[in-house]
Amino acid sequence: MTSKEEGVRATNQDFIRYDQVEKHQTYQLAEGLDENQFDDDFQVRTVDISRFLHGNAGDKRAFAMQLGDALHEIGFAIIEGHGVDPSLYAEAERRIEEIFSTLTLEEKMRFRAERFGSVNQGYFPIKETSNMHPDLVEGWVFCRRAFEDPATFWPEMGSGLKCKVPTQDHPSLENARTGTLDFRPDPNAAFFGQIVHAHERLILPIMQSLLTYLGCDAHLFDAKLTGTNFGLRLNYYPPVSASDDASGAARLLGHEDIDMFTFLPAPRVEGLQILNRRNMKWVRIAAPPGSIILNTGDYMQRISNDVFPSTTHRVSKPREPEQRNKTRVSFPMAVYLWEDEMLEVLPCIANPKYPPVKAINFHTSITSKFYGDDYAVK
Repeated sequence: MTSKEEGVRATNQDFIRYDQVEKHQTYQLAEGLDENQFDDDFQVRTVDISRFLHGNAGDKRAFAMQLGDALHEIGFAIIEGHGVDPSLYAEAERRIEEIFSTLTLEEKMRFRAERFGSVNQGYFPIKETSNMHPDLVEGWVFCRRAFEDPATFWPEMGSGLKCKVPTQDHPSLENARTGTLDFRPDPNAAFFGQIVHAHERLILPIMQSLLTYLGCDAHLFDAKLTGTNFGLRLNYYPPVSASDDASGAARLLGHEDIDMFTFLPAPRVEGLQILNRRNMKWVRIAAPPGSIILNTGDYMQRISNDVFPSTTHRVSKPREPEQRNKTRVSFPMAVYLWEDEMLEVLPCIANPKYPPVKAINFHTSITSKFYGDDYAVK
């Protein structure tokens, strides 16, 4: 039996030694035996960020309290009033379908994901998103460096290139421009750049709101999060075959994000579920089309001293069998700090639980559970 086959029955506690924030919950990576353990009454809160973007000081504070309460409660919120054109999201779904269905596996494997800086970037084949579990998803991750020079970083489909990226030996921001690697296969930099820029406009409002909620200087992270690194992940979930359906594998295993927070435009096809730690039951999210699902990650849990949890979530197969024959796409954008930044509990919070740690050490120590112990930067 392979480690991935074992992963169908594994729990998160089998890998807890890699985590860098407290996670007392125990759950199976796939649905498995907990398939009936759902909380159908809990509703993820919806908040209107236009109050912050266009309101006065009182409106901004009211939004900060609403968002902070939602994230403190469960680590997830649904964002409306963000001003991003919903047609961008519809076009992104179309293009992602085209990218994954047009390129052959051989062409995609030329751009196999590797670690650059903190983040694994490039192509992830189906069942190889991690070493832990045979996820039924293909993925492609692009970070800020892929958008710095679109003419160089995003060639025509299937063509190779040499692009400047951080090397394994020199992952820090200061010397991140010296290595070369072939791994950018998509021609649509300008289009996906529009989504990146639209979401970037929301980063400081979200962070300022959370700092306000915690009683900190609202602008404490303005400089760190201006032009910071991110991971734009294109996810393609193909139709579920009968054998994969019977295997017990999930579309995407239960996990927590490693970032400050993630912007996820609401997917069309159901599947996203989050774990309510208060009763250890799963909540199905049904966010309106055009809205953004926001969740906090390990970076945020660390600096907030556990006020904002890094909440477990997974992508399950649709309940209706006929929907399992349809593709599903998503394109979450994870917001990180640059590798050389320090993660430390915010100065406005008393009795910090966690010592300061450099972002690259924190990040890669956690992701070693997905990619192997040699992934970590010591």
